[in-house]
Amino acid sequence: MDRTENMKTMWNKHFLVALFGYFFLFMSITVFFLFPLFLEQFNPSKSQIGLIMGIHSVTAIFIRPFFGRMIDVKGRRKISLFGIAFLIVTVPFFHFIGDAGLFPVFLRALTGIGWGISMTATMTICSDLAPVERLAHSMGIIGFAGILSSALGPLLAEEVIKKFGFDALFNMSLAFLLASFLCMLLTKEVVRPDNSRQLDKSKSLLSVSIFTILFISVMPIVHGAVRAAVVYFIVLFGKSIPLERISPFFLSFSCAAIFTRLWIGDLSDRYGRKQVIFPAACVISTNLILISQVKSLWLFVLTGLIGGFGQGLIFPALSTYIIDIVGRKNKGLAISLYLAFFDVGMGFGATFFGWISDLYGYRMMYIFAGVILFLVALIFTWKAPDPR
Repeated sequence: MDRTENMKTMWNKHFLVALFGYFFLFMSITVFFLFPLFLEQFNPSKSQIGLIMGIHSVTAIFIRPFFGRMIDVKGRRKISLFGIAFLIVTVPFFHFIGDAGLFPVFLRALTGIGWGISMTATMTICSDLAPVERLAHSMGIIGFAGILSSALGPLLAEEVIKKFGFDALFNMSLAFLLASFLCMLLTKEVVRPDNSRQLDKSKSLLSVSIFTILFISVMPIVHGAVRAAVVYFIVLFGKSIPLERISPFFLSFSCAAIFTRLWIGDLSDRYGRKQVIFPAACVISTNLILISQVKSLWLFVLTGLIGGFGQGLIFPALSTYIIDIVGRKNKGLAISLYLAFFDVGMGFGATFFGWISDLYGYRMMYIFAGVILFLVALIFTWKAPDPR
């Protein structure tokens, strides 16, 4: 496929087919957000449920950097199909779970491996099929598909469970995986320079020092950590105020994030990555401090809008910044590194900010999170290298 002829527009047919493949893949995972309801019949402890649900992210974190390199060397489409096929083989075994012991832990670990492989490769394919000069915008659109599936997946799963039970839930996840596999099978991979020349690619990667990688990793890690402070604790905070309804926060957050990514997700393409990352971080930091002052529903909804706006700005800019630093030839590795850093931050943030909230309460926790993100963003803007 000739990129110059067919990729001039963002909304070319190959990009849309790959985007639907990514959406269906994401849907197959988000329906499992309600899996703890299935486990409740076995009377597990909270720590058992936490282990079963959390092992998925842990294995995804560890597998991504290894397959991120293979994506660049072996080809995106091949690795994407392999990861989705891995999930297709694994999901039917959920029908045979009879307790909350080691078997569901094992299966969730396997789905984490398949997810870590397929998500990174599929996201990379989608970005390949968009115009080169609109890379950040394409990452924003891809993120929009993820946000949409995160909202629709649990909603659809809840209805399916009520009407047909959990066996139907597992079958629905499998159906989404088959749809994703078909989409990726129909997707044409962009022809790039000889992928077999691993030595040349390794040399280009070595031009980025380990110190640089470690330094720039701090920003996505901290961003992931403060994101965890919102994702994992905002419901408990809302109930402690108390507010009768919490869902309007998530609705306003998702709407703002979707609107931002669709309409101004290309700001860093036009003005530079760091020129967008710092203001976006400031928006998120200010919003975290504003959350600490919430005492009414209208302000709660407003913080959701502001938070979604900041998230919609920072994700495409920060993820594309790491791609620019590591190199477009190593896009698969760069995306896998970004996702791994962000997931590490989410895991660390859940524990760290939980500890802060135990000591000082939710309001101080959000103030603390806002200050940390602002300081890290300031140092990042000052010292982080500019992508060329």
